[in-house]
Amino acid sequence: MSLQSLLQSRVATALIAAGIDPALAVVTPAADTRFGDYQTNAAMVAAKSLKKNPREVAAAIVAHLQVGDLSEVPQIAGAGFINFKILDAALSDAVNAVRLDDRLGVVPVADPKTILIDFSSPNVAKPMHVGHIRSTILGDSLTGIARQLGHHVITDNHIGDWGTQFGKVIYGWKHFLNREALEKAPIEELVRLYREVNALEESNPAIKETVRGELVKLQQGDEENLSIWNQAVAYSWKEFERLYGLLEITFDERLGESFYNDALGPLVERLLTKGIAELSEGAVCIFFRDIPALEDKPCLIRKGDGGYLYATTDLATLEYRQERWKPDAVWYVTGAPQQLHFHQVFAAAQRLGITSDLRHVAFGSILGEDRKMMKTRSGENVELGGLLHEAMERALSVVVEKNRDLPDAERHEIARIIGLGAVKYADLMQHRLTDYVFSWEKMLSFQGNTAPYLQNAYVRIRSIFRKAAESGVSTEENTIVIQAPAERALALQLLQFGEVLTAVLDDQRPNLLCLYLFELANAFHSFYEACPILKSEGDIRSSRLALAEVTARVLKTGLGLLGISVPERM
Repeated sequence: MSLQSLLQSRVATALIAAGIDPALAVVTPAADTRFGDYQTNAAMVAAKSLKKNPREVAAAIVAHLQVGDLSEVPQIAGAGFINFKILDAALSDAVNAVRLDDRLGVVPVADPKTILIDFSSPNVAKPMHVGHIRSTILGDSLTGIARQLGHHVITDNHIGDWGTQFGKVIYGWKHFLNREALEKAPIEELVRLYREVNALEESNPAIKETVRGELVKLQQGDEENLSIWNQAVAYSWKEFERLYGLLEITFDERLGESFYNDALGPLVERLLTKGIAELSEGAVCIFFRDIPALEDKPCLIRKGDGGYLYATTDLATLEYRQERWKPDAVWYVTGAPQQLHFHQVFAAAQRLGITSDLRHVAFGSILGEDRKMMKTRSGENVELGGLLHEAMERALSVVVEKNRDLPDAERHEIARIIGLGAVKYADLMQHRLTDYVFSWEKMLSFQGNTAPYLQNAYVRIRSIFRKAAESGVSTEENTIVIQAPAERALALQLLQFGEVLTAVLDDQRPNLLCLYLFELANAFHSFYEACPILKSEGDIRSSRLALAEVTARVLKTGLGLLGISVPERM
Protein backbone atom coordinates (compact mmCIF):
# COMPACT_ATOMS: atom_id res chain seq x y z
CA MET A 1 0.00 0.00 0.00
CA SER A 2 1.36 3.44 -0.93
CA LEU A 3 2.00 6.10 1.69
CA GLN A 4 -0.90 8.15 0.32
CA SER A 5 -3.24 5.13 0.46
CA LEU A 6 -2.06 4.31 3.96
CA LEU A 7 -2.85 7.84 5.15
CA GLN A 8 -6.24 7.62 3.45
CA SER A 9 -6.99 4.38 5.30
CA ARG A 10 -6.06 5.96 8.65
CA VAL A 11 -8.26 8.99 7.89
CA ALA A 12 -11.18 6.67 7.03
CA THR A 13 -10.77 4.92 10.39
CA ALA A 14 -10.76 8.29 12.18
CA LEU A 15 -13.88 9.39 10.30
CA ILE A 16 -15.74 6.27 11.41
CA ALA A 17 -14.71 6.93 15.01
CA ALA A 18 -15.98 10.53 14.65
CA GLY A 19 -19.32 9.36 13.23
CA ILE A 20 -18.55 10.61 9.70
CA ASP A 21 -18.92 8.79 6.38
CA PRO A 22 -15.51 7.14 5.65
CA ALA A 23 -16.10 7.63 1.90
CA LEU A 24 -15.00 11.24 2.49
CA ALA A 25 -11.47 10.08 3.35
CA VAL A 26 -9.70 11.50 0.30
CA VAL A 27 -6.01 12.32 0.80
CA THR A 28 -4.06 14.23 -1.86
CA PRO A 29 -0.58 15.74 -2.15
CA ALA A 30 -0.58 19.13 -0.44
CA ALA A 31 -1.23 22.12 -2.68
CA ASP A 32 1.34 24.15 -0.73
CA THR A 33 4.23 22.07 0.62
CA ARG A 34 5.11 24.78 3.17
CA PHE A 35 2.24 23.46 5.28
CA GLY A 36 2.65 19.74 4.75
CA ASP A 37 3.18 16.89 2.32
CA TYR A 38 -0.39 15.55 2.14
CA GLN A 39 -3.80 16.94 3.05
CA THR A 40 -7.46 16.02 3.30
CA ASN A 41 -10.54 18.24 3.02
CA ALA A 42 -12.80 15.60 4.59
CA ALA A 43 -13.74 17.92 7.46
CA MET A 44 -14.84 20.69 5.10
CA VAL A 45 -17.03 18.33 3.07
CA ALA A 46 -18.53 16.69 6.17
CA ALA A 47 -19.21 20.05 7.81
CA LYS A 48 -21.74 20.93 5.12
CA SER A 49 -24.02 17.98 5.88
CA LEU A 50 -23.38 18.15 9.62
CA LYS A 51 -24.00 21.92 9.61
CA LYS A 52 -21.00 22.48 11.85
CA ASN A 53 -17.89 24.63 11.76
CA PRO A 54 -15.35 22.86 9.50
CA ARG A 55 -12.47 23.51 11.90
CA GLU A 56 -14.46 21.93 14.75
CA VAL A 57 -15.11 18.88 12.58
CA ALA A 58 -11.41 18.78 11.67
CA ALA A 59 -10.47 18.85 15.36
CA ALA A 60 -12.81 15.90 16.02
CA ILE A 61 -11.19 13.93 13.19
CA VAL A 62 -7.63 14.73 14.33
CA ALA A 63 -8.52 13.55 17.85
CA HIS A 64 -9.11 10.07 16.42
CA LEU A 65 -6.22 10.00 13.93
CA GLN A 66 -3.53 7.38 14.58
CA VAL A 67 -0.66 8.44 12.30
CA GLY A 68 2.24 8.82 14.75
CA ASP A 69 4.31 6.28 12.84
CA LEU A 70 3.86 8.16 9.56
CA SER A 71 3.47 11.83 10.24
CA GLU A 72 4.14 14.65 12.64
CA VAL A 73 1.05 15.76 14.57
CA PRO A 74 -1.56 16.64 11.88
CA GLN A 75 -2.21 20.37 11.58
CA ILE A 76 -5.53 22.07 10.89
CA ALA A 77 -5.19 24.91 8.40
CA GLY A 78 -7.39 27.43 6.63
CA ALA A 79 -11.08 26.67 6.53
CA GLY A 80 -10.55 23.13 7.79
CA PHE A 81 -7.84 21.33 5.83
CA ILE A 82 -5.92 18.67 7.75
CA ASN A 83 -2.24 18.65 6.75
CA PHE A 84 0.29 15.85 7.24
CA LYS A 85 4.06 16.31 7.39
CA ILE A 86 5.62 12.89 6.75
CA LEU A 87 8.39 11.76 9.09
CA ASP A 88 11.82 11.34 7.49
CA ALA A 89 11.97 7.72 8.66
CA ALA A 90 8.54 6.91 7.20
CA LEU A 91 9.46 8.65 3.94
CA SER A 92 12.73 6.70 3.75
CA ASP A 93 10.88 3.41 4.29
CA ALA A 94 8.30 4.26 1.64
CA VAL A 95 10.77 5.28 -1.07
CA ASN A 96 12.95 2.24 -0.34
CA ALA A 97 9.89 0.06 -0.82
CA VAL A 98 9.38 1.66 -4.23
CA ARG A 99 13.06 1.15 -5.07
CA LEU A 100 12.84 -2.57 -4.27
CA ASP A 101 9.56 -3.01 -6.15
CA ASP A 102 9.76 -4.09 -9.79
CA ARG A 103 6.47 -2.22 -10.32
CA LEU A 104 7.81 0.98 -8.69
CA GLY A 105 4.89 1.22 -6.28
CA VAL A 106 2.19 0.74 -8.91
CA VAL A 107 -0.47 -1.45 -7.29
CA PRO A 108 -2.60 -3.47 -9.73
CA VAL A 109 -6.30 -2.67 -9.53
CA ALA A 110 -8.35 -4.93 -7.29
CA ASP A 111 -11.00 -5.50 -9.96
CA PRO A 112 -9.29 -5.69 -13.37
CA LYS A 113 -11.47 -5.14 -16.44
CA THR A 114 -11.36 -6.33 -20.02
CA ILE A 115 -11.08 -3.11 -22.04
CA LEU A 116 -11.20 -2.96 -25.83
CA ILE A 117 -9.58 0.19 -27.22
CA ASP A 118 -10.48 1.20 -30.78
CA PHE A 119 -7.89 3.60 -32.19
CA SER A 120 -5.92 4.83 -35.23
CA SER A 121 -8.33 3.56 -37.96
CA PRO A 122 -6.72 4.72 -41.23
CA ASN A 123 -8.49 4.42 -44.58
CA VAL A 124 -7.29 1.98 -47.23
CA ALA A 125 -5.92 3.52 -50.46
CA LYS A 126 -5.17 6.76 -48.63
CA PRO A 127 -2.00 7.83 -46.78
CA MET A 128 -2.03 8.18 -43.02
CA HIS A 129 -1.83 11.87 -42.24
CA VAL A 130 -1.42 14.29 -39.34
CA GLY A 131 -5.07 13.73 -38.39
CA HIS A 132 -4.18 10.18 -37.33
CA ILE A 133 -1.55 11.29 -34.81
CA ARG A 134 -3.80 11.94 -31.85
CA SER A 135 -5.90 8.78 -32.10
CA THR A 136 -2.87 6.56 -32.68
CA ILE A 137 -0.64 7.99 -29.95
CA LEU A 138 -3.40 8.56 -27.39
CA GLY A 139 -4.82 5.06 -27.89
CA ASP A 140 -1.40 3.44 -27.56
CA SER A 141 -0.57 5.31 -24.35
CA LEU A 142 -3.90 4.44 -22.74
CA THR A 143 -3.23 0.81 -23.66
CA GLY A 144 0.15 0.80 -21.90
CA ILE A 145 -1.14 2.52 -18.77
CA ALA A 146 -4.23 0.29 -18.48
CA ARG A 147 -2.10 -2.83 -18.84
CA GLN A 148 0.36 -1.53 -16.24
CA LEU A 149 -2.54 -1.24 -13.80
CA GLY A 150 -3.53 -4.84 -14.44
CA HIS A 151 -6.39 -4.51 -16.91
CA HIS A 152 -6.74 -6.91 -19.84
CA VAL A 153 -6.61 -4.69 -22.93
CA ILE A 154 -7.48 -5.62 -26.51
CA THR A 155 -6.37 -3.12 -29.16
CA ASP A 156 -8.45 -2.97 -32.35
CA ASN A 157 -7.51 -0.99 -35.46
CA HIS A 158 -10.89 -0.64 -37.19
CA ILE A 159 -9.70 0.06 -40.73
CA GLY A 160 -11.78 1.93 -43.30
CA ASP A 161 -11.63 -0.58 -46.14
CA TRP A 162 -15.16 -0.58 -47.57
CA GLY A 163 -16.42 2.68 -49.04
CA THR A 164 -17.47 4.57 -52.14
CA GLN A 165 -13.87 5.47 -52.99
CA PHE A 166 -13.28 1.90 -54.16
CA GLY A 167 -15.42 2.33 -57.25
CA LYS A 168 -12.98 5.03 -58.35
CA VAL A 169 -9.89 3.08 -57.34
CA ILE A 170 -11.06 -0.05 -59.19
CA TYR A 171 -11.96 1.88 -62.36
CA GLY A 172 -8.60 3.66 -62.23
CA TRP A 173 -6.79 0.35 -61.63
CA LYS A 174 -8.38 -1.17 -64.73
CA HIS A 175 -7.66 1.79 -67.02
CA PHE A 176 -4.70 3.83 -65.75
CA LEU A 177 -2.62 1.66 -63.39
CA ASN A 178 1.16 2.11 -63.49
CA ARG A 179 2.35 -1.23 -62.09
CA GLU A 180 5.93 -0.01 -61.56
CA ALA A 181 4.71 3.01 -59.59
CA LEU A 182 2.43 0.75 -57.56
CA GLU A 183 5.32 -1.46 -56.50
CA LYS A 184 7.53 1.52 -55.68
CA ALA A 185 5.05 3.74 -53.82
CA PRO A 186 1.67 1.96 -53.58
CA ILE A 187 -0.29 4.58 -51.63
CA GLU A 188 0.84 7.38 -53.94
CA GLU A 189 -0.28 5.36 -56.97
CA LEU A 190 -3.66 4.51 -55.41
CA VAL A 191 -4.23 8.17 -54.55
CA ARG A 192 -3.24 9.14 -58.12
CA LEU A 193 -5.80 6.70 -59.54
CA TYR A 194 -8.52 8.05 -57.26
CA ARG A 195 -7.79 11.66 -58.20
CA GLU A 196 -7.57 10.95 -61.91
CA VAL A 197 -10.94 9.19 -61.94
CA ASN A 198 -12.46 11.88 -59.74
CA ALA A 199 -11.42 14.52 -62.29
CA LEU A 200 -12.80 12.40 -65.13
CA GLU A 201 -16.19 12.13 -63.39
CA GLU A 202 -16.48 15.89 -63.20
CA SER A 203 -15.96 16.28 -66.94
CA ASN A 204 -17.85 13.18 -68.07
CA PRO A 205 -21.09 12.20 -66.29
CA ALA A 206 -21.15 8.86 -68.10
CA ILE A 207 -17.91 7.86 -66.36
CA LYS A 208 -19.59 8.52 -63.02
CA GLU A 209 -22.20 5.85 -63.75
CA THR A 210 -19.54 3.38 -64.85
CA VAL A 211 -17.57 4.01 -61.66
CA ARG A 212 -20.72 3.49 -59.61
CA GLY A 213 -21.20 0.20 -61.44
CA GLU A 214 -17.70 -0.95 -60.43
CA LEU A 215 -18.58 -0.31 -56.79
CA VAL A 216 -21.84 -2.26 -57.08
CA LYS A 217 -19.97 -5.17 -58.69
CA LEU A 218 -17.51 -5.14 -55.78
CA GLN A 219 -20.33 -5.15 -53.23
CA GLN A 220 -21.99 -8.05 -55.08
CA GLY A 221 -18.81 -10.13 -54.93
CA ASP A 222 -17.47 -9.75 -58.50
CA GLU A 223 -14.30 -11.86 -58.65
CA GLU A 224 -12.13 -9.38 -60.57
CA ASN A 225 -13.14 -6.39 -58.47
CA LEU A 226 -12.66 -8.33 -55.25
CA SER A 227 -9.15 -9.26 -56.42
CA ILE A 228 -8.29 -5.60 -57.08
CA TRP A 229 -9.78 -4.60 -53.72
CA ASN A 230 -7.78 -7.27 -51.88
CA GLN A 231 -4.57 -6.07 -53.51
CA ALA A 232 -5.33 -2.45 -52.58
CA VAL A 233 -5.95 -3.49 -48.96
CA ALA A 234 -2.71 -5.52 -48.84
CA TYR A 235 -0.62 -2.70 -50.32
CA SER A 236 -2.18 -0.21 -47.89
CA TRP A 237 -1.65 -2.38 -44.82
CA LYS A 238 1.98 -2.90 -45.78
CA GLU A 239 2.44 0.88 -45.73
CA PHE A 240 0.52 1.22 -42.47
CA GLU A 241 2.69 -1.47 -40.88
CA ARG A 242 5.81 0.45 -41.84
CA LEU A 243 4.57 3.51 -39.95
CA TYR A 244 3.32 1.51 -36.98
CA GLY A 245 6.71 -0.22 -36.86
CA LEU A 246 8.42 3.16 -36.76
CA LEU A 247 6.10 4.26 -33.93
CA GLU A 248 6.52 0.87 -32.18
CA ILE A 249 2.76 0.32 -32.03
CA THR A 250 1.04 -3.04 -32.45
CA PHE A 251 -2.58 -4.21 -32.49
CA ASP A 252 -4.34 -7.35 -31.30
CA GLU A 253 -7.08 -7.01 -33.89
CA ARG A 254 -7.24 -5.16 -37.22
CA LEU A 255 -10.58 -6.01 -38.75
CA GLY A 256 -11.80 -3.61 -41.43
CA GLU A 257 -15.33 -2.41 -42.07
CA SER A 258 -15.60 -5.07 -44.79
CA PHE A 259 -15.45 -7.84 -42.18
CA TYR A 260 -18.88 -6.79 -40.90
CA ASN A 261 -20.51 -6.26 -44.30
CA ASP A 262 -22.53 -9.49 -44.31
CA ALA A 263 -23.90 -8.74 -40.84
CA LEU A 264 -25.45 -5.39 -41.78
CA GLY A 265 -28.62 -6.60 -43.52
CA PRO A 266 -29.60 -9.11 -40.82
CA LEU A 267 -28.83 -6.51 -38.13
CA VAL A 268 -31.21 -3.97 -39.68
CA GLU A 269 -33.96 -6.59 -40.00
CA ARG A 270 -33.52 -7.53 -36.34
CA LEU A 271 -33.71 -3.89 -35.29
CA LEU A 272 -36.96 -3.54 -37.24
CA THR A 273 -38.41 -6.76 -35.85
CA LYS A 274 -37.62 -5.77 -32.27
CA GLY A 275 -39.13 -2.33 -32.76
CA ILE A 276 -35.82 -0.62 -32.05
CA ALA A 277 -35.78 0.86 -35.57
CA GLU A 278 -38.60 1.96 -37.84
CA LEU A 279 -39.18 2.93 -41.45
CA SER A 280 -39.20 6.65 -42.14
CA GLU A 281 -39.69 7.97 -45.69
CA GLY A 282 -38.11 4.85 -47.14
CA ALA A 283 -35.11 4.87 -44.80
CA VAL A 284 -34.61 2.90 -41.58
CA CYS A 285 -33.97 5.00 -38.48
CA ILE A 286 -33.65 4.61 -34.73
CA PHE A 287 -35.50 7.40 -32.92
CA PHE A 288 -34.59 8.51 -29.39
CA ARG A 289 -37.78 10.23 -28.30
CA ASP A 290 -36.97 9.51 -24.63
CA ILE A 291 -33.50 11.15 -24.77
CA PRO A 292 -33.80 14.97 -24.82
CA ALA A 293 -30.37 15.55 -26.39
CA LEU A 294 -31.24 13.17 -29.25
CA GLU A 295 -34.98 13.76 -29.50
CA ASP A 296 -34.70 15.43 -32.91
CA LYS A 297 -31.58 13.54 -34.02
CA PRO A 298 -32.54 10.04 -35.21
CA CYS A 299 -29.80 7.55 -36.11
CA LEU A 300 -29.99 6.57 -39.79
CA ILE A 301 -28.96 2.93 -40.28
CA ARG A 302 -30.16 2.24 -43.82
CA LYS A 303 -30.68 4.80 -46.54
CA GLY A 304 -33.66 4.83 -48.88
CA ASP A 305 -31.50 3.35 -51.65
CA GLY A 306 -30.54 0.41 -49.40
CA GLY A 307 -27.08 1.69 -48.51
CA TYR A 308 -25.72 1.31 -44.98
CA LEU A 309 -23.92 3.88 -42.87
CA TYR A 310 -21.12 4.13 -40.32
CA ALA A 311 -23.64 3.71 -37.49
CA THR A 312 -24.80 0.38 -38.96
CA THR A 313 -21.24 -0.90 -39.17
CA ASP A 314 -20.41 0.33 -35.67
CA LEU A 315 -23.41 -1.51 -34.20
CA ALA A 316 -22.47 -4.71 -36.03
CA THR A 317 -18.90 -4.29 -34.79
CA LEU A 318 -20.08 -3.87 -31.22
CA GLU A 319 -22.15 -7.05 -31.44
CA TYR A 320 -19.13 -8.94 -32.76
CA ARG A 321 -16.90 -7.57 -30.01
CA GLN A 322 -19.46 -8.50 -27.38
CA GLU A 323 -19.47 -12.08 -28.66
CA ARG A 324 -15.71 -12.34 -29.36
CA TRP A 325 -14.15 -10.52 -26.41
CA LYS A 326 -16.96 -9.93 -23.88
CA PRO A 327 -15.38 -6.60 -22.89
CA ASP A 328 -16.36 -4.76 -19.74
CA ALA A 329 -15.61 -1.51 -21.56
CA VAL A 330 -15.06 -0.31 -25.13
CA TRP A 331 -13.20 2.97 -25.68
CA TYR A 332 -13.34 4.77 -29.03
CA VAL A 333 -10.37 7.12 -29.46
CA THR A 334 -11.61 9.48 -32.17
CA GLY A 335 -11.99 13.21 -32.75
CA ALA A 336 -14.44 15.42 -30.86
CA PRO A 337 -16.57 16.13 -34.01
CA GLN A 338 -17.87 12.54 -33.77
CA GLN A 339 -19.53 13.07 -30.39
CA LEU A 340 -23.08 13.04 -31.78
CA HIS A 341 -22.39 9.90 -33.79
CA PHE A 342 -21.22 7.98 -30.74
CA HIS A 343 -24.00 9.34 -28.55
CA GLN A 344 -26.45 7.83 -31.05
CA VAL A 345 -24.55 4.55 -31.46
CA PHE A 346 -24.19 4.05 -27.70
CA ALA A 347 -27.89 4.72 -27.13
CA ALA A 348 -28.81 2.26 -29.89
CA ALA A 349 -26.37 -0.35 -28.54
CA GLN A 350 -27.99 -0.16 -25.12
CA ARG A 351 -31.35 -0.95 -26.70
CA LEU A 352 -29.74 -3.92 -28.44
CA GLY A 353 -28.73 -5.27 -25.04
CA ILE A 354 -25.02 -4.46 -25.23
CA THR A 355 -23.90 -4.01 -21.63
CA SER A 356 -20.27 -2.89 -22.02
CA ASP A 357 -19.31 0.53 -20.65
CA LEU A 358 -19.01 2.48 -23.93
CA ARG A 359 -16.87 5.62 -23.96
CA HIS A 360 -15.93 8.11 -26.62
CA VAL A 361 -12.40 9.26 -25.78
CA ALA A 362 -12.63 12.47 -27.77
CA PHE A 363 -9.77 14.78 -28.68
CA GLY A 364 -9.18 18.15 -30.30
CA SER A 365 -7.34 19.08 -33.48
CA ILE A 366 -3.72 19.74 -34.40
CA LEU A 367 -3.33 23.26 -35.78
CA GLY A 368 -0.72 24.93 -37.92
CA GLU A 369 1.03 28.09 -36.78
CA ASP A 370 -1.83 30.08 -38.40
CA ARG A 371 -4.09 28.37 -35.83
CA LYS A 372 -6.03 26.64 -38.61
CA MET A 373 -6.17 22.91 -39.35
CA MET A 374 -2.63 21.78 -40.14
CA LYS A 375 -2.18 21.49 -43.93
CA THR A 376 0.60 21.62 -46.52
CA ARG A 377 1.06 24.82 -48.55
CA SER A 378 -1.01 23.28 -51.33
CA GLY A 379 -3.86 22.63 -48.89
CA GLU A 380 -3.33 18.88 -48.60
CA ASN A 381 -3.24 16.91 -45.35
CA VAL A 382 0.29 16.59 -43.94
CA GLU A 383 1.31 12.96 -44.43
CA LEU A 384 2.29 11.17 -41.25
CA GLY A 385 5.29 9.37 -42.74
CA GLY A 386 6.85 12.60 -43.96
CA LEU A 387 6.19 14.31 -40.63
CA LEU A 388 7.85 11.52 -38.63
CA HIS A 389 10.92 11.49 -40.87
CA GLU A 390 11.20 15.26 -40.60
CA ALA A 391 11.07 14.91 -36.81
CA MET A 392 14.01 12.50 -36.91
CA GLU A 393 15.98 14.71 -39.33
CA ARG A 394 15.47 17.78 -37.15
CA ALA A 395 16.45 15.78 -34.06
CA LEU A 396 19.59 14.56 -35.85
CA SER A 397 20.79 18.12 -36.39
CA VAL A 398 20.33 18.79 -32.66
CA VAL A 399 22.20 15.60 -31.70
CA VAL A 400 25.11 16.40 -34.03
CA GLU A 401 25.33 19.91 -32.61
CA LYS A 402 25.40 18.66 -29.02
CA ASN A 403 27.72 15.69 -29.50
CA ARG A 404 29.91 15.51 -32.60
CA ASP A 405 31.98 12.61 -31.26
CA LEU A 406 29.25 9.96 -31.37
CA PRO A 407 29.44 7.28 -34.08
CA ASP A 408 27.09 7.94 -37.00
CA ALA A 409 24.86 4.91 -36.35
CA GLU A 410 24.43 5.88 -32.70
CA ARG A 411 23.61 9.48 -33.66
CA HIS A 412 20.86 8.28 -35.99
CA GLU A 413 19.41 5.96 -33.36
CA ILE A 414 19.39 8.74 -30.75
CA ALA A 415 17.79 11.08 -33.30
CA ARG A 416 15.07 8.48 -33.94
CA ILE A 417 14.33 8.19 -30.23
CA ILE A 418 14.33 11.96 -29.67
CA GLY A 419 12.39 12.88 -32.82
CA LEU A 420 9.59 10.35 -32.41
CA GLY A 421 9.44 10.94 -28.66
CA ALA A 422 9.10 14.68 -29.25
CA VAL A 423 6.12 14.23 -31.58
CA LYS A 424 4.38 11.81 -29.21
CA TYR A 425 4.97 13.86 -26.08
CA ALA A 426 3.91 17.15 -27.69
CA ASP A 427 0.55 15.53 -28.35
CA LEU A 428 0.12 13.69 -25.05
CA MET A 429 1.08 16.62 -22.81
CA GLN A 430 -2.04 18.48 -23.96
CA HIS A 431 -5.43 17.99 -22.39
CA ARG A 432 -6.90 15.67 -24.99
CA LEU A 433 -9.92 17.89 -25.66
CA THR A 434 -7.89 20.99 -26.50
CA ASP A 435 -6.65 21.99 -29.94
CA TYR A 436 -2.92 22.70 -30.04
CA VAL A 437 -0.47 24.38 -32.38
CA PHE A 438 2.17 22.07 -33.84
CA SER A 439 5.60 23.65 -33.28
CA TRP A 440 8.91 21.97 -34.13
CA GLU A 441 10.83 24.51 -32.07
CA LYS A 442 8.85 23.85 -28.89
CA MET A 443 8.64 20.07 -29.13
CA LEU A 444 12.37 19.57 -29.83
CA SER A 445 13.52 21.99 -27.13
CA PHE A 446 15.65 20.69 -24.26
CA GLN A 447 13.99 23.26 -22.00
CA GLY A 448 10.48 23.13 -20.57
CA ASN A 449 7.85 20.42 -20.63
CA THR A 450 9.14 18.38 -23.60
CA ALA A 451 10.26 14.83 -24.28
CA PRO A 452 13.91 15.89 -24.92
CA TYR A 453 13.98 17.58 -21.49
CA LEU A 454 12.75 14.39 -19.78
CA GLN A 455 15.01 12.15 -21.86
CA ASN A 456 17.93 14.39 -20.97
CA ALA A 457 17.09 14.07 -17.27
CA TYR A 458 17.31 10.29 -17.62
CA VAL A 459 20.59 10.56 -19.58
CA ARG A 460 22.07 12.83 -16.89
CA ILE A 461 21.34 10.19 -14.25
CA ARG A 462 22.87 7.43 -16.35
CA SER A 463 25.99 9.55 -16.81
CA ILE A 464 26.33 9.78 -13.02
CA PHE A 465 26.46 6.00 -12.82
CA ARG A 466 28.98 5.79 -15.67
CA LYS A 467 31.21 8.24 -13.80
CA ALA A 468 30.73 6.28 -10.58
CA ALA A 469 31.84 3.09 -12.34
CA GLU A 470 34.89 4.84 -13.82
CA SER A 471 35.82 6.06 -10.32
CA GLY A 472 35.34 2.64 -8.73
CA VAL A 473 32.36 3.79 -6.64
CA SER A 474 29.99 0.97 -5.69
CA THR A 475 26.39 1.47 -6.79
CA GLU A 476 24.95 -1.76 -5.40
CA GLU A 477 22.82 -2.48 -2.32
CA ASN A 478 22.28 1.15 -1.45
CA THR A 479 19.62 2.19 1.05
CA ILE A 480 17.89 5.58 0.80
CA VAL A 481 17.92 7.75 3.91
CA ILE A 482 15.97 11.00 3.56
CA GLN A 483 17.43 14.06 5.29
CA ALA A 484 17.82 17.15 3.07
CA PRO A 485 14.78 19.16 1.86
CA ALA A 486 15.60 18.44 -1.80
CA GLU A 487 15.76 14.72 -1.01
CA ARG A 488 12.35 14.95 0.63
CA ALA A 489 10.84 16.73 -2.35
CA LEU A 490 12.20 14.13 -4.80
CA ALA A 491 11.15 11.19 -2.64
CA LEU A 492 7.61 12.52 -2.26
CA GLN A 493 7.39 12.96 -6.03
CA LEU A 494 8.53 9.38 -6.62
CA LEU A 495 5.83 8.07 -4.28
CA GLN A 496 3.08 9.60 -6.44
CA PHE A 497 3.79 7.50 -9.54
CA GLY A 498 1.19 4.80 -8.88
CA GLU A 499 -1.46 7.30 -7.81
CA VAL A 500 -0.99 9.32 -11.01
CA LEU A 501 -1.46 6.28 -13.26
CA THR A 502 -4.80 5.54 -11.60
CA ALA A 503 -5.88 9.16 -12.10
CA VAL A 504 -4.97 8.99 -15.81
CA LEU A 505 -7.50 6.23 -16.46
CA ASP A 506 -10.27 7.96 -14.50
CA ASP A 507 -10.78 10.32 -17.45
CA GLN A 508 -8.36 8.89 -20.07
CA ARG A 509 -5.90 11.79 -19.67
CA PRO A 510 -2.25 10.88 -20.28
CA ASN A 511 -1.38 14.56 -19.88
CA LEU A 512 -1.53 13.94 -16.11
CA LEU A 513 1.36 11.47 -16.45
CA CYS A 514 3.25 13.96 -18.64
CA LEU A 515 2.87 16.66 -16.00
CA TYR A 516 3.96 14.24 -13.28
CA LEU A 517 7.13 13.24 -15.18
CA PHE A 518 7.95 16.89 -15.85
CA GLU A 519 7.60 17.71 -12.14
CA LEU A 520 9.69 14.63 -11.28
CA ALA A 521 12.47 15.78 -13.63
CA ASN A 522 12.34 19.25 -12.08
CA ALA A 523 12.54 17.73 -8.58
CA PHE A 524 15.53 15.67 -9.65
CA HIS A 525 17.35 18.70 -11.09
CA SER A 526 16.75 20.63 -7.83
CA PHE A 527 18.05 17.62 -5.88
CA TYR A 528 21.07 17.33 -8.20
CA GLU A 529 21.97 21.00 -7.65
CA ALA A 530 21.40 21.01 -3.88
CA CYS A 531 22.75 17.58 -2.95
CA PRO A 532 26.15 16.56 -4.38
CA ILE A 533 26.11 12.88 -5.28
CA LEU A 534 29.56 11.65 -6.28
CA LYS A 535 31.29 14.36 -4.24
CA SER A 536 29.57 13.19 -1.07
CA GLU A 537 30.87 10.18 0.84
CA GLY A 538 29.85 6.97 2.60
CA ASP A 539 26.21 6.32 3.37
CA ILE A 540 25.12 9.74 2.10
CA ARG A 541 26.61 9.08 -1.34
CA SER A 542 25.09 5.58 -1.39
CA SER A 543 21.69 6.95 -0.44
CA ARG A 544 21.77 9.67 -3.08
CA LEU A 545 22.89 7.23 -5.77
CA ALA A 546 19.95 5.00 -4.87
CA LEU A 547 17.57 7.97 -5.02
CA ALA A 548 18.94 8.88 -8.46
CA GLU A 549 18.63 5.28 -9.64
CA VAL A 550 14.96 4.93 -8.73
CA THR A 551 14.28 8.32 -10.35
CA ALA A 552 15.79 7.06 -13.61
CA ARG A 553 13.65 3.93 -13.46
CA VAL A 554 10.45 5.91 -12.92
CA LEU A 555 11.33 8.31 -15.75
CA LYS A 556 12.07 5.44 -18.13
CA THR A 557 8.98 3.48 -17.11
CA GLY A 558 6.68 6.51 -17.24
CA LEU A 559 7.90 7.57 -20.66
CA GLY A 560 7.65 3.97 -21.83
CA LEU A 561 3.98 3.91 -20.85
CA LEU A 562 3.56 6.94 -23.12
CA GLY A 563 5.23 4.99 -25.95
CA ILE A 564 8.45 7.00 -25.65
CA SER A 565 11.92 5.44 -25.45
CA VAL A 566 15.00 6.90 -23.75
CA PRO A 567 18.61 6.87 -25.00
CA GLU A 568 21.45 6.05 -22.63
CA ARG A 569 23.32 9.14 -23.80
CA MET A 570 22.66 12.05 -26.11
